[in-house]
Amino acid sequence: MEIKTQTALTRILKYALPHKVAVVLALLGLAIVAATETAIPALLKPLLDRGFSGKLDDKLWHVPAFLVGLAFIRGFAQFGSNYALSHITNSVLFKLREQMFNRLLQAPADLFQNRSSASLINAVVFEVNAVLQVITSIAMNLVRDSLTVIGLMAYLFYLNWRLTLLILIIFPIIGFMVKLINTRLRKLHKVSQDMTNELSYVVEESVGGYKVVKLHGGQAYEKQRFALIANKLRRYSMKIAVAGGLNQPMTQFVASIALSGVLLVALFQSSMAEVTVGGFVAFVTALILIISPLKHLADINQPLQRGIAAADMIFKLMDQPIEEDSVRRDDAVKLAKARGELEFKKVGFGYSGVMALGSENEHGVKEVLKEIDLKIPAGEVVAFVGPSGSGKSTLVNLLPRFFNPTSGAIHLDGLNIQDIDLKDLRRQMAFVSQDVVLFNDTIAANVAYGAASSEEIDRGRVHEALQAANLTELIKELPEGIDAQVGDNGNRLSGGQRQRLAIARAIYKDAPILILDEATSALDSESERQVQEALEKLMEGKTTLVIAHRLSTIENADRIVVLDHGRIVENGSHAELIAQNGLYASLHRLQFSHA
Repeated sequence: MEIKTQTALTRILKYALPHKVAVVLALLGLAIVAATETAIPALLKPLLDRGFSGKLDDKLWHVPAFLVGLAFIRGFAQFGSNYALSHITNSVLFKLREQMFNRLLQAPADLFQNRSSASLINAVVFEVNAVLQVITSIAMNLVRDSLTVIGLMAYLFYLNWRLTLLILIIFPIIGFMVKLINTRLRKLHKVSQDMTNELSYVVEESVGGYKVVKLHGGQAYEKQRFALIANKLRRYSMKIAVAGGLNQPMTQFVASIALSGVLLVALFQSSMAEVTVGGFVAFVTALILIISPLKHLADINQPLQRGIAAADMIFKLMDQPIEEDSVRRDDAVKLAKARGELEFKKVGFGYSGVMALGSENEHGVKEVLKEIDLKIPAGEVVAFVGPSGSGKSTLVNLLPRFFNPTSGAIHLDGLNIQDIDLKDLRRQMAFVSQDVVLFNDTIAANVAYGAASSEEIDRGRVHEALQAANLTELIKELPEGIDAQVGDNGNRLSGGQRQRLAIARAIYKDAPILILDEATSALDSESERQVQEALEKLMEGKTTLVIAHRLSTIENADRIVVLDHGRIVENGSHAELIAQNGLYASLHRLQFSHA
């Protein structure tokens, strides 16, 4: 559902209201600029009527000096209004970006699964600039040019009301043309916006997957994909240029017809001695001066509609529901340090909408978990295994409330996790995935991620965590030590080093619940052995949930839970499950037969 133009403009202008002084200065400057436009033809009439009559009037010598003063005032007012507008637009830009980024940080997980990262980046970084064009266009065109038109029209009525009435015929005609073009531009800008997002996505994929592109010789395919969308975007940009470009010539054509009519009537009035030379020149000058602001008002549609289309995208993002922020809940249960006892009671979960691709459910819901009943005592190591798509990752994603169960409940230390303060809940968990995420910052900042500043980092604990993760030798080799930069997603480190750095982050957090998603998958045999020893020490006294792909890594787990099609089908120790000769035993034989 698109946001209405009036609603979007109201919301945008609300961001400018806190800058009342700058708004007043900008409007005052624009009003002065508009007033100087009206003063120019007003000076011409006495100058022509009395200055070129053959009689010298001493007062007329003031006119050139007045023109110079007028130019100075106009220039000063124009500079002041431009500066005030820049202050307003840059302040609004900062506020919009800040609020959009904050909303992204607080958005639920399904937003990131339903929207490409390219479209979100495009909205925060680029589309917001188009919204500022609305503020600039409104201030520069609607305010300055409207005031100019009103002032000149008033002077035209004062000079010759008959000729002025003739001119007024053009306004409804121009308004009708503008409305038609306006509708066309809005639709074109919306499509162009979607095309820009698609183009950004192609670039993001090609850059992010450059190794696959190069290894598989995919350059020709990526070029074709890019060219196809870029060409569509070019065509729509040309359509926008054509639709937007019609404003000026059509306005000029209608205005020229009106001007021709004015000339005919003025000649007739001159023959009847109803108009002087000075009056006629002043009228024509005012008429010529009014055409430029009228064209600007007609041209406002293109940037305005572009800005409204961008505002539609931005406000849809800003209106996204946020994760339940327990700070706003007075009844949220505070939890300093949990024991780590977990219980799943009849837990079910299903994706809906875009995320439910392939669902055959009549309500468009794809069930991933069904009737999960599981109790995990504090300090127990539980491994989750099963075929791909059995629901292992979804199950652990429910614990930090990335998603909420569609049925049933999960309890931590006897408390429903829905009732626990969200920040406190997530403080109880550390997560290490095979898909490592590192930030373009120092090693220390990555290990102590979550610290608000470098001063809050406990450097001693960082060294201990790195030692436990078998990264001491790496730190010794780096001149900057733990202050060395890791690069974009840790691209200055090897795969094994990146994995161990993620493990060091979990060690530093020292949370009572540890979630491991094949945390040793990227390590060589020697590093895996050393890190496995560190993890075993780390897991002592902690509730550990392991998503296992390689069954050899979880044979020593206290318990192994086997999932299939979203249900628990087996539950027991490695020896017990092998003896049952069920799905786990079958998966175990399959893996070791390939080993």
